[in-house]
Amino acid sequence: MTDFTLHDENTAPEGSKELLAKSKAAYGMIPGLHAVMAEAPGLLEAYQQVHELFVNSSFDKDELTVVWQTINVENACHYCVPAHTGIAKSMGVDDAITNALRDKTALPNARLESLRDFTLALVRERGNLDDATVQTFLDAGFTKRNILEVILGYSQKIMSNYTNHIADTPVDKPFQKFAWAPSM
Repeated sequence: MTDFTLHDENTAPEGSKELLAKSKAAYGMIPGLHAVMAEAPGLLEAYQQVHELFVNSSFDKDELTVVWQTINVENACHYCVPAHTGIAKSMGVDDAITNALRDKTALPNARLESLRDFTLALVRERGNLDDATVQTFLDAGFTKRNILEVILGYSQKIMSNYTNHIADTPVDKPFQKFAWAPSM
C-alpha cells in the first residue's frame, strides 16, 4: 500500500495549513483523516465545507448518525465507523442507534429504519432509485429536501471513506476504543 503523510501545520502544503488549524481548533487535534487530506488542499477544504453543510441540514443528530454510519458500514470504512461512534456519543445519540448501525440490526424506530433503507438503496443503486423506493421514503414522513440531503451526506462520506481506504488512515487514539471490522 502507498504510504500517505499524516500532515500537521508544519508539513502541510501551504493551502492546507489554515485548514488544519481550523480542524485543530474544532476537534482539539488534527484528525488523521484531515492530516491525510491535507496533501490535497482542495479535498480537505471541500470535505470541511460539505461536513458543515450536512451538519446544518434539516436532519437531527440521530438522523445525521443514521446517514453517516449507514454509509460508513456499507463501505466498510475502518476509520469512519469508530470515529462516528465517538462523534455520536459526543452528540448524545442513544447507543442503541449506534450499535444497531454498527451491527446491522434493527433500529429503535421505523422512521430511522426507513432512513437507513433509503440511504442503503442510494448507495447500492448509485442513485438510480425507482419510484417505489422514493415514494416509500416520502411515505415515511421524509421530504424531497431530505432526499437531496442524503445525497449531500453521501458526498461527504465518499470523500472520507475512499480516502481512508486508499491511505489506510490510522484510527485516532480517542476513537480506538470503538474499533470496528465488518461482519462476514
